[in-house]
Amino acid sequence: MFKAGELVKGFRGRTVPRERTALAIWFWEIDRVLLSLIVALMAIGLVAVAAASPVAAIDRSTAQIAVNPLIYFYRQLVWVFIGLPVMLVISMLPRQQARRLALFLCAFFILLLFFVPLLGSTINGAKRWIDLPGFRFQPSEFLKPAYVVTIAWLLSLRGKDATLPVMSLTGVLTAIIALLLMRQPDFGQTVIFCACWGSLLLLSGVSMRIIGAMGVGAIGLLVATYMFYENGRQRINDFLGIGVSHDAGPDQTDLAFRTITHGGFTGVGPGGGQNKFRLPEAHTDYIFSVIGEEFGLLACIAIACVYLAIIVRVLLRLLDEEDNFTLLAAAGLTTEFGLQAIINMGVNAQIFPSKGMTLPFISYGGSSMLALCIGVGLLLAFTRRNPFMGRHTVVKWSGR
Repeated sequence: MFKAGELVKGFRGRTVPRERTALAIWFWEIDRVLLSLIVALMAIGLVAVAAASPVAAIDRSTAQIAVNPLIYFYRQLVWVFIGLPVMLVISMLPRQQARRLALFLCAFFILLLFFVPLLGSTINGAKRWIDLPGFRFQPSEFLKPAYVVTIAWLLSLRGKDATLPVMSLTGVLTAIIALLLMRQPDFGQTVIFCACWGSLLLLSGVSMRIIGAMGVGAIGLLVATYMFYENGRQRINDFLGIGVSHDAGPDQTDLAFRTITHGGFTGVGPGGGQNKFRLPEAHTDYIFSVIGEEFGLLACIAIACVYLAIIVRVLLRLLDEEDNFTLLAAAGLTTEFGLQAIINMGVNAQIFPSKGMTLPFISYGGSSMLALCIGVGLLLAFTRRNPFMGRHTVVKWSGR
């Protein structure tokens, strides 16, 4: 209960009790357009997972539906109902508390990355997940948004003290994470982390000479990855058609491209797709192809436009931002989100080799959904704007 006689200035100068304004203030400060676009992606994702769920529910040994064909849809629905409140609660945090939360999560999940080789479970030849009773999660998914905010905070310290070695510190932190990820191995996530680091360095105003040196280093690392990372080399060779026998059949990206184009512009209709049953991980990595087959290329274009609208919306929101940390954090989170979407859609469209990257808010997965909700919650917290004139000051009511 609020104290008797204590009022707060609210919307349009009205005075209302403090407790009654907390939610109202959040409602007027939050970017409701951005929130609506995210919720729309969640809804699209539920429809897409429902379409792909029968593929994942098939017992490959008998080619029959082993469980409820919509089991993955029901599970995703649970993750949405868990993740959405988490996102909204984080979006209500003041910027300073949101930053502290991200720093804590960054330290915690980096620590968990060290334990993945010891405690992790191996799936499809990679050890990236930690098993808990009734739940398996991927630490790197949760680390991504926290890492971006942490790097943004470190780089923002340059404005306060130019002598601080923040660039070297961010480079060491990124290198440690990259080594831990490649140990799993997880090349796709490593690319995301390194790309976000480079983007934040560029936004923080480092010299082009350093950016050029980083570009040369990135090319060198890609060459080294091709030479020493067998799975990555095989995927690149399959993508380029190097050393592939004509009798071997289509690879994953070929199957994805054939599936996404099979439905034409309007699709074959919900549940009518047949090519999707040939896809590996149709409910996660290749769900965009399932959407293309059943709902058409027009639906794929519409989804791409939603992602683009989210990115543009955040960038427009940052045009008048004066706080360096907020600018870097919000731009970095948007870069991470956009890169993941571009890579997944590019793989499905046969633009990139297969990377095992989920499509944000659309692909099935509890780790992915919760991590994305945390990231977007932080983004909503950093992009909140006070629509009122001045601060929400407390006014003492005299009783007259």
